[in-house]
Amino acid sequence: MILYLDFETRSRVPIRNGTHAYAESCEVIMTQYAIDDGPVVVTDGLDPALEMLVDMADTVVICSKDGFDRLVAHYNGIHIPVEKIHDVATQALSHGLPAGLDKLCAIFQLPRDLAKDKKGKALIQLFCVPRKDKSYEWADASTNPVEWQRFRDYGGSDILSMRELYKRIPRINYPAPREHALWCLDQRMNDRGMMVDQQLAHAAKDVVAAAKKILDKRTQEMTDENLRSTTQRDQLLRLVLDEYGVDLPDLQKATLERRVADPDLPEGARELLLMRLQTSTTTNAKYDALLRAVSNDGRLRGAIQFSGAARTKRWSGKVFQPQNLLRPDPEFTEEEAYTAAVDAVLGRYAQLLYDEPIKVCANVVRGAIIAAPSKKLVISDLAQVEARVLPWLAGEQWKLDAFEAFDAGVGFDNYIMAYSRGFGVEPELVTKPQRQTGKTSELACGYGGAYGAWASMAATLRIEIPFREKVQEIVRAWRMAHPALCDWDTGLWAALDRAARLAIANPGKTFEAGEHIRFERFREWLRMELPSGGFLNYAAPAIIDDPRYPGKDTISYMGVNNYTKKWERLTTYGGKLSADATQATAREIMAHNLLEIEAVGYWPILLVHDEVVTEVPDDPDYSADSLNTMLSRQPPWAPGLPLAAGGFETHRYRKDG
Repeated sequence: MILYLDFETRSRVPIRNGTHAYAESCEVIMTQYAIDDGPVVVTDGLDPALEMLVDMADTVVICSKDGFDRLVAHYNGIHIPVEKIHDVATQALSHGLPAGLDKLCAIFQLPRDLAKDKKGKALIQLFCVPRKDKSYEWADASTNPVEWQRFRDYGGSDILSMRELYKRIPRINYPAPREHALWCLDQRMNDRGMMVDQQLAHAAKDVVAAAKKILDKRTQEMTDENLRSTTQRDQLLRLVLDEYGVDLPDLQKATLERRVADPDLPEGARELLLMRLQTSTTTNAKYDALLRAVSNDGRLRGAIQFSGAARTKRWSGKVFQPQNLLRPDPEFTEEEAYTAAVDAVLGRYAQLLYDEPIKVCANVVRGAIIAAPSKKLVISDLAQVEARVLPWLAGEQWKLDAFEAFDAGVGFDNYIMAYSRGFGVEPELVTKPQRQTGKTSELACGYGGAYGAWASMAATLRIEIPFREKVQEIVRAWRMAHPALCDWDTGLWAALDRAARLAIANPGKTFEAGEHIRFERFREWLRMELPSGGFLNYAAPAIIDDPRYPGKDTISYMGVNNYTKKWERLTTYGGKLSADATQATAREIMAHNLLEIEAVGYWPILLVHDEVVTEVPDDPDYSADSLNTMLSRQPPWAPGLPLAAGGFETHRYRKDG
């Protein structure tokens, strides 16, 4: 039996605080469901029949909000086993589609009687959000009977939309058994959550606020009260131009960092721009998000999004966005220095020890995640996994051999080998600046990047960018060193582009791209089959005129634009396809090993890119060495792929030096 289920709820806790913090205090104001293809039932409040329906042995529960309805049921006394749930939002994300029902209805062009009611947002605002008029707190059927009936109709339309979308969205990835098992692990991980040091979060907010007051006062002194703060963007741009002759295109971090490094910049302008770098930080927003989302027991839950990364199925972040935490400055990567910084923030004396206390607070955000009493955190990170997967997919054997030698302790690191191979220099003779060139090339060039990608990566790494011809020479050298990837006829980039085009033109036939990747067009989908047997899916594939290069054509598909967040036609090519294949395969490696990691008692509480953070009993039976071994275990579908992981144990989360 299939039970399509949805709730309408209200809570004094805003939903932006995270679904767990919201759900634990919410009230069900309406239940709507349907059994199989039967009529929709809408009940005011919590339907008393629901518990019996859920408990039936063969019931599969279809929801649409990544576990939200399960949490609502749980906090209102009804337990729905996570294994029984199939989630339509996850089904969509796993196939490169957006998660929202309204967007999915538009994409699949559902008829009006099945599509989500667009007027629902106003009704939700009316009935699910506390009223500002305190004559009564909540609107309901007694205060707004006409609108309440429309609200009931809206709830019923959600079930119709969800049921139709569940049937139309592909199921090749999810709810296929393996992906569903991983989603269940994801739900357990989000339910588990992580302990938050609220004392540190509050202290950091105080330190930042005090430091900003001092910086604002200095700004006012320097500008004769013309600026109250360097956060006044337009006024600051005008002032540095009028007073110092410095014309800035914007106040982005990268722009400011380049200009303050200019020895010819007037000192007054430098000080203002340095203060702008400090005062424009989003550090307090991170601490605010942590504090808002903490549940009553001191743990933050729901911070991980299954298949959140478009097209590659990687996990992404929610609530306080752990995936984009600041990479710590070098002076804070050693444990002793990191602990001293945390202690200074906790004691609210960071401004006495550090020139930039705001930066200190930004560097210790991770430290607000701690182990529970009698527990410890064991952390492991797959070492340069993308840099290993890409040559494995391409068959770049010299590079795989180099990784194996390095892992065995008898070889040189990847950045040294990249420069050595590209420029014919013996590895032991590669200098530190040359290694930096190799590092920049490795990070910029693997997915088809050329001058622009190299220059952008060099700026990120704070490396001086040579003149254009020199960069082009470096890129050419890197490509010459990687023929299995870059050769215009036989390399992986070319093979991916060619196989995708052939598959689009020949529905139902399979085309190989190298030894490990295959493409097939099935109906309105282009499928990339990964070495693991999983798939990446590209909707409505076509070959179109390339908007960048008139007279050339390119591969295109419908997808969510990472910048506009809109569903629109996108373009791709061999380099981008290699990025998708590499990142998705890296995800498959972590996914393959996570189930075993959890099964033996290393409970994952957080995933950040290729890093897993587990919470375990604080005893010697649990170690970083053991977790490293499990995380880097070679899947049976990846023979010849050298993997390694590094990690450590701690009671306070940090980035290892």
